[in-house]
Amino acid sequence: MDLITPELGLVFWTLITFLVLLFILRKFAWKPILGAVSDREEGIKNALASAEKARKEMENLHADNERILQEARAEREAMLKDARDMKNKIVSDAKDEAQVQASKMIEQAQAAIQSEKKAAMAELKSHVAGLSLSIAEKVVRNELSNKDKQLKLVEDMLGEATLN
Repeated sequence: MDLITPELGLVFWTLITFLVLLFILRKFAWKPILGAVSDREEGIKNALASAEKARKEMENLHADNERILQEARAEREAMLKDARDMKNKIVSDAKDEAQVQASKMIEQAQAAIQSEKKAAMAELKSHVAGLSLSIAEKVVRNELSNKDKQLKLVEDMLGEATLN
């Protein structure tokens, strides 16, 4: 027996055994193996499709999140603008109201000052008139106490009356 060249019987029986084994594998193992490979391939395709679907959903969610974030930012800006406008309006209204109140107070103070001024002027006039009468009375008394002065005064007054 030579190791390099096999005998014909050995080749024959090896070939028959191989064919029987191939037939048995084809009959019993080939379909389950191909089914398992096919199932595995289908599972991988489904997993890839699910991953693609999940990726698209994530992109959609990301886009929705960005849109919602932009809307929230715009709403926040609008609320801040409204708050600033309201604050400015309230401040403006308060300033206007304060200006109106200040104007009223100034007018009332000016009216009170004018009233006090008129009252003071009337009192001053009354006082001056009283003093004038008192002085005139004293002067007239002094002038009329002397008979010659009385006559001269009457003549001067008559002279002025005839001239007018």
